[in-house]
Amino acid sequence: MPSFVNPDKCDGCKALDKTACQFICPNDLMVLNKATMKAFNQEPEMCWECYSCVKICPVQAVEIRGYADFVPMGAAVTPMRSSDSIMWTVKFRNGMLKRFKFPIRTTPEGQAKPAGGYATAHGNLNDNILAQEPEALRIPEVYTIK
Repeated sequence: MPSFVNPDKCDGCKALDKTACQFICPNDLMVLNKATMKAFNQEPEMCWECYSCVKICPVQAVEIRGYADFVPMGAAVTPMRSSDSIMWTVKFRNGMLKRFKFPIRTTPEGQAKPAGGYATAHGNLNDNILAQEPEALRIPEVYTIK
């Protein structure tokens, strides 16, 4: 289900020029209403459901309606992000709470190693040969522009 902003919780990231959810949304769906200083999802039908906005919101104002395979009907899902993990809290209709804690990536921006630092099959990430090619394509070699 697409994310939505609870206007009672949203503070517009303290009136900065760009909110955290605007900054992180890969599809540029989150916008700030300058009149109310509240963020909102301008096109929920275009939401990729990546939950980046949900995880980054400092006041937990961006919420989701969980899928039935994740949470049962009527349950609420709330993430709480810390510096090294995300705690997902599921509140069921009967009031029962379940919490799931997952570590998050702590690599500084621009410091990630391609392929996680592991050797690739061909040793060169700029090589045109991809996984299982040319064998998977059933051709003798991958043709390249010279």
